[in-house]
Amino acid sequence: MGHKAEKKRGGLRNLVTLAALALTAAAVVKELRTPAEERTWNGRVASVVPYDFRMPTLDRVKERMWNPEAASVVSPRVFGVGWTVNVGKLFAEIKGQMEQE
Repeated sequence: MGHKAEKKRGGLRNLVTLAALALTAAAVVKELRTPAEERTWNGRVASVVPYDFRMPTLDRVKERMWNPEAASVVSPRVFGVGWTVNVGKLFAEIKGQMEQE
């Protein structure tokens, strides 16, 4: 792979990292601007990107990463900012497609 391609990929990686850091900072600022008794440490940044800074629990891990009954293959991360893949739903979708064939 050429130098240009490596530089381009590195630039994209840096951009994604910068965006993730900015979203994390925005989520923390949002919580800190909320009165202490009203802070939940979970919600959405810019009304779109989910965040959850609460201590992860096994129930939340199962709900978000292994829930075949969920409406979507992606769900909010168990901890942090953004989304994660609901592997249980993904497997259920694949199984359903295989059974139809």
